[in-house]
Amino acid sequence: MKPTKMRNKMIYQATYKTRSKQLGSALSKDLQKKYGKRSVRVVEGDNVTILRGEFKGVDGKVSEISTEKNSVAIEGVKKEKTKGDKFDVYIHTSNLVATSLNTDDKWRIAKLEGKDPRKQPKETPKKEESVKEEPKETKVVEKVEKKEDES
Repeated sequence: MKPTKMRNKMIYQATYKTRSKQLGSALSKDLQKKYGKRSVRVVEGDNVTILRGEFKGVDGKVSEISTEKNSVAIEGVKKEKTKGDKFDVYIHTSNLVATSLNTDDKWRIAKLEGKDPRKQPKETPKKEESVKEEPKETKVVEKVEKKEDES
């Protein structure tokens, strides 16, 4: 296959699975030491720092991910239109470095640490104990007392 066709297939005609894999970002130095990996797929809730472009040096939390644009929107990174409306600026993940990760997904963290996520102990969700309200006995007691006073 010609290199131009291959390149177009990987960039413009990529499947959703391939595009999702391309949304990786570099890890900060301390996270690299912790997990032993250089990059990670960016998910909503990760804190990132912008390395390139107009918003260089800005820290923020990932608020939205666009696989169509191969980029992410970050809280606090907005541009203003001439009429005054503000809109999100999408930044390519290669121009970001992840400073802290969203740890809600146990599967993701197990994969990062190099463990087999299928063999991790499952956490059972705790059932909420229903609190039963005590019946109000004061009203009943008052009625009994009133009846005794009348007789």
